[in-house]
Amino acid sequence: MYQQILIATDGSELAGKGLEQGLRLAAALDAEVTILTASERWTPVDAGLVWGGSAGMLEEYRTHVRKAADEVLAAAGARATELGVRHQTLYVPDRYPAETILETATARGVDLIVMASHGRRGLDRLLVGSQTNAVITHSTIPVLVVR
Repeated sequence: MYQQILIATDGSELAGKGLEQGLRLAAALDAEVTILTASERWTPVDAGLVWGGSAGMLEEYRTHVRKAADEVLAAAGARATELGVRHQTLYVPDRYPAETILETATARGVDLIVMASHGRRGLDRLLVGSQTNAVITHSTIPVLVVR
């Protein structure tokens, strides 16, 4: 059925539930997994450059998100190893997560994308956005959403 699964995670508690479901499914199917995390680009306005910030803030941001991504992927990889799941981890910086998930899934020929969703509604959803919704809307690959 599914031989190549992409599991997207941001390291949150909810994403951990998606990771666990995806890894257990992969273990049951003897599938290989790509565990992916991405960090969004930090624009100059975000970095405080408009208000007298420095380019050093951008490097500090990148260093921080890289460290966080490494920690998320190390923990996810350790869990995959515990369950006997063949896996690779991947961090993609400076990209919108939904775009990264879709492009990576296509490039790697995955059969299934697994990710979590907060299930926000109304104004909160409009303000925060939904990476999961964007993936579901634009994916030609099946998506398993965990809540």
